Amino acid sequence: MNGRTAPEVGELTERDVDRQSLAKGSAATALLHIERALTGAGDWATAHAHIRQVTSGPIDSAPHAGLYYGAPAIAFILHAAATSRDPRYQVAARGLDKHVARLVQRRLATAAERTRRRMPASFAEFDVFRGLTGLGALLLLRAPNSDLLGGVLDYMIRLSKPRRLDGVELPGWWVDHDPDPLSPTPGGHVNLGLAHGVAGPLALLSLAALRGCRVPGQIDAIHRVSGWFDQWRRSSPEGLWWPQWLTRDELGTGHTAQQGPGRPSWCYGTPGIARALQLAALATRDPARRGIAEKAMAECLTDQQLHKITDPGLCHGIAGVYQTAFRAAADAANPAIGHRLPVLAAALARHAHDQNDAVGLPDGPAGVGLALQTARHSAPPRSGWDACLLIATTP
Repeated sequence: MNGRTAPEVGELTERDVDRQSLAKGSAATALLHIERALTGAGDWATAHAHIRQVTSGPIDSAPHAGLYYGAPAIAFILHAAATSRDPRYQVAARGLDKHVARLVQRRLATAAERTRRRMPASFAEFDVFRGLTGLGALLLLRAPNSDLLGGVLDYMIRLSKPRRLDGVELPGWWVDHDPDPLSPTPGGHVNLGLAHGVAGPLALLSLAALRGCRVPGQIDAIHRVSGWFDQWRRSSPEGLWWPQWLTRDELGTGHTAQQGPGRPSWCYGTPGIARALQLAALATRDPARRGIAEKAMAECLTDQQLHKITDPGLCHGIAGVYQTAFRAAADAANPAIGHRLPVLAAALARHAHDQNDAVGLPDGPAGVGLALQTARHSAPPRSGWDACLLIATTP
C-alpha cells in the first residue's frame, strides 16, 4: 500500500481523483472484486491488483473528502479487504484511521461554527455520500467505541432538533439549496430520503444504538425523527409512502404536493425510508412502528410498484431495492418482505446488463454486481460492503 495522503485536491490528477472515488470512479470496481474473492466467485490475484490500483498514488484527505471519496473511501475499501485477514490491509487501514479522524474533527468544528452563525445545513455537511452520516458509518466500523463517533452522534442529535431560521421554526436538517439542479425548490427544502435526507442520520443513530454505541439523548432523537416521519406518512391504494422532500410552503400547510409514491429506491423512495424506520423501531423496541415500516416496505415491492423502476443501479434502481429489502427481510417480523426476494432477484438478474453509461458504486455496474453477489449466494455480503448504504445491522 504505497498511497500517501494529499492535503489539497489541486495536487491530484484526474486519474487520481477517479481511482479513489466510490461515487464516480474505479474504486467501486475494487470493492466488487473483494466481495467476489471472499465468496469464491473471483480470485484474490484480481482483487489485489484492483486494490493496488486504487491505492497507488496520493490519497485526498482535504475537507471535501467523505465516505465515497478520498481517504475515507480508501479506508472503507481496505476495511472490506481486511476481512480476508490479510495483514497488509489491516495495517494499511489503520494507517488511514488518523487521517479520517482529523477530517471528522474538522467537519464537526465546521458544523458547530455553522450552527453558531445560525446558518442552515447542507447536504455536504450531513449526508451519506459527502457528509457526517457517511463518516459516522465508517467510524461505526473502524472506531465504534471512540469519543469521535460519540461526537458525530451528538451532532446528529442536534441536527434532529428544530431550529428557528429567519424567524420560522424549521427542522434542523433544513437546507437552503435545491435537491437537484433539475428539481428547483425556491427558498430551500427539507429532505426525507436516505441518501441526502434525515433518513440517513436516523439510520446511523439507530445502527449505533443497536451495536451498543450510545450517547445521552440518542434514543430521544430517534423517537423525535420517527415521530416526524409519522406526521408525513401518507396512504394510497399502492401502499404507504413518504414525500421525497418538502418545501417551506408544504411544511407550513402540512400538505405535500406530491400526489403519490414515487418509484421504489434506496436513495429517495420508500425502501430506504422504510428500512431506516425499521432500524429505528428495532433500536427503540417499538413494535407498532416496526410493523408500519415493514408494511410500507412490503407494499412498495409489488409488481405494480416495481414496474416504475427503469434503472439497474443501487441508488435509483433495482439493485438498491433488492439489497435494502434483503437486509430488511433478515430483521423483519413480517414475512411478506422475504417472500418478495425471489421476484426482486429475478428482476435484478434480468436488468443487470441494461445499457448504462454510469460508473461508480451508486449508479454503475459495480454496484449492480455487488447486489447480484448477495442474490446469488442468498447471504449477507462477506465484505460488509453495504455498510456504506446504512442498511446493514451487522458490521
